[in-house]
Amino acid sequence: MPPARRIVALLAADLLCAGICLRFQNRLPHLRPVGAFCQQFDRVVESLSVEESKAFAFQVVGRCPESRARAGVIRTLHGEIPTPVFAPVATQGTVKSLAPRELLELGVTLILANTYHLYLRPGPEVIAGLGGIHPFMGWEGAIMTDSGGFQIFSLEHLRRVDSEGVTFRSHLDGSEQHLTPERAIEVQERLGADLILCLDICTPYPSSREESEADLRRTHHWAERSLKAHTRSDQALFGIVQGGMYTELRKESACFFAGLDFPGYSIGGLSVGEPKEMMHQMLEVTVSLLPDDKPRHLLGVGSPEDLFECTALGVDIFDCALPTRIARNGCFLTRHGRLNIRNSRYTDDPASIEEGCECYLCRNFSRAYLRHLVMAKEILGVCLATVHNLHFLLNLMREIREAILRGDFVALKEEFLASYEVVDYEARVRNREAWLARLRGG
Repeated sequence: MPPARRIVALLAADLLCAGICLRFQNRLPHLRPVGAFCQQFDRVVESLSVEESKAFAFQVVGRCPESRARAGVIRTLHGEIPTPVFAPVATQGTVKSLAPRELLELGVTLILANTYHLYLRPGPEVIAGLGGIHPFMGWEGAIMTDSGGFQIFSLEHLRRVDSEGVTFRSHLDGSEQHLTPERAIEVQERLGADLILCLDICTPYPSSREESEADLRRTHHWAERSLKAHTRSDQALFGIVQGGMYTELRKESACFFAGLDFPGYSIGGLSVGEPKEMMHQMLEVTVSLLPDDKPRHLLGVGSPEDLFECTALGVDIFDCALPTRIARNGCFLTRHGRLNIRNSRYTDDPASIEEGCECYLCRNFSRAYLRHLVMAKEILGVCLATVHNLHFLLNLMREIREAILRGDFVALKEEFLASYEVVDYEARVRNREAWLARLRGG
């Protein structure tokens, strides 16, 4: 039960007892005096204050002397999160094709659920009525929910924006919905995740400076409204820095959010189709102006090369649908790049996906069998590919963290990137456009 509800329940019970004591104190002197109620109330408040102080904390425990990379620990009521960390995306309250038990076995400490989708189906009221998102999806670890802004702004032909919020049509039934910063906070408070995000405007790429600045002003105004609307002390609210691909706007947004003293900061509007060099430039400008004692979350980024590059720039939290999305297309992450199992040369290949990998798939199955499953469109193929890809990224993040603590992160980064084949820019743009088309129902 959230602390605010607990204090109301306990206070109501003790008020009832105090009233009985006052009414019958002369006749039944053995009843406890009213003063005992005050003492009990003080104990309740003190215990809740201690609990709330443990609801969220962040500590840096190690730094790389040659970059901005750092290792830390985020503490939530649902467990500790060693950072830097990769959070698998549980769009509709599930990491596609995997059960919570499998996530535990993989060592997942944080997942990200999608407010937009859960708002439309099954609805925040349903989830709240069943105890919140943790018991609803059977996951006892930490959860972050986004505000739904990215999904809404991806529906270009189905939404309109004004100073109050955004009006859009549901991709499920076409019904008109109106989401304000206050409503986004209310929905996320009902869902009950540990980390929640403000409603923002994700500026597309490319955009003019005027468009980027207008989106920035609105995002800042909505952030102030979100702070005022936020009531749950057991949830940490993150602000989202924007600014498009303009250095001065990024600086302004980072300074603005730092001044609002959020518990943590998300960085949005990157990895939206721009070249990686531009993303890294905007990220470096942004991170340098955010508070050092607060966690930094980079939205929607999760390719292996980006985990290294962006950790080096000071990012603590990553989330991305990449490993689960490409798994559904028969694509596997390896230390040398992506392996497309649909290629005919794997038809009778007895080797594992990657030699030395300790995931369940690589310990038990051949490339030939995986290709058979994918070509036959068997569900098991998707499940096994997802297990492997998540294992790969989670294990890579553990290696990165350990290297930071040892002091040889830069050496690990150079060694990995020297042998890893990055997907070229044009292919990434095509893949992204295809994904956005599916998201819009095109």
